[in-house]
Amino acid sequence: MAHAKNHDYHILKPSIWPLMGAVGAFTMLSGMVLYMKGITPYVALAGLALVLYVMYGWWSDVVDEANEGDHTPVVRIGLRYGVIMFIMSEIMFFVAWFWSFFKHALYPMEMGAGGVWPPVGIETFDPWHLPLMNTLILLCSGCFATWAHHALVHDNDRKALVQGLIGAIVLGVVFTFFQAYEYSHAAFGFSGNIYGANFFMATGFHGFHVIIGTIFLTVCLFRVYAGHFTQKQHIGFEAAAWYWHFVDVVWLFLFFAVYIWGG
Repeated sequence: MAHAKNHDYHILKPSIWPLMGAVGAFTMLSGMVLYMKGITPYVALAGLALVLYVMYGWWSDVVDEANEGDHTPVVRIGLRYGVIMFIMSEIMFFVAWFWSFFKHALYPMEMGAGGVWPPVGIETFDPWHLPLMNTLILLCSGCFATWAHHALVHDNDRKALVQGLIGAIVLGVVFTFFQAYEYSHAAFGFSGNIYGANFFMATGFHGFHVIIGTIFLTVCLFRVYAGHFTQKQHIGFEAAAWYWHFVDVVWLFLFFAVYIWGG
C-alpha cells in the first residue's frame, strides 16, 4: 500500500496545543505585568487556567499515543532524550542560585554585613535538626521511587509498584510540610538582607520542584490504577522517577552548601 507505514517514527497529526500554549503563556505573562502594576489579577489567572488546560490536554494526547502503540522503541529514545535535556535545563536553573549564594558567601560585601558570612545579625538554622530530618525524608522518598521502578521493570510486581509510589508521594508531602514549618520559624526574612534572599530563592524553588514532582508521581499512581505502564513501555513513570532523583540530588547540594557550609 502506498500509505502503509514503513518506519518506526511517529508522525504527529496537526494539533492546536502549541498555539493555545503560546497564547496562554503570553496571556499569563501580560497578566502578571498588569497585576504588578496594580490593575487586575484576572488576566494572569485566565492565562494560567489556559496553560493548565493545555498541559492536561497535550499530555493526555501523549498518553493516548502510548496506549495506541505509537511510542515505538525509536520514539521512546527521543522521549528519553527530551526528559534528559529538560532536567539539564533545570540543573542550570539551580546553578544560578548556587552561583549567587557562593558569590556572596565568599565575598560578603553587603552593607552592614561586617565582611562576614552569614551577615551580622542573621541567625541561621541548625542543620542537624529539622534540615537533617528533611534530608532523610527526601532520600527515603527517593528509595521508594527506586523500589517502585525496580518492581515494574524487573519483577512486573504492580502491588509493589503501587506501594512504592504511595510511599514516595507521602514522604514528598511530609517534606513539603516540614519545609513550610521551617519557613514559619525563620529568624530572617526574604527582603532586607542578601542571605535571606538567596536562602529563600534556592530552597523555595526547590520546594516548588518537590511539589511538582509529587504531582508527577501522583499522576503516575493514577495511571497505574488505570492499567498503564508495562515492563517495556513506561516512559511517563521513568520521567517522574528521574525528575524525583534530580530533586533529591539538588537538595543534598542545598543541605551541604547552604545549611552546613553557608551557615
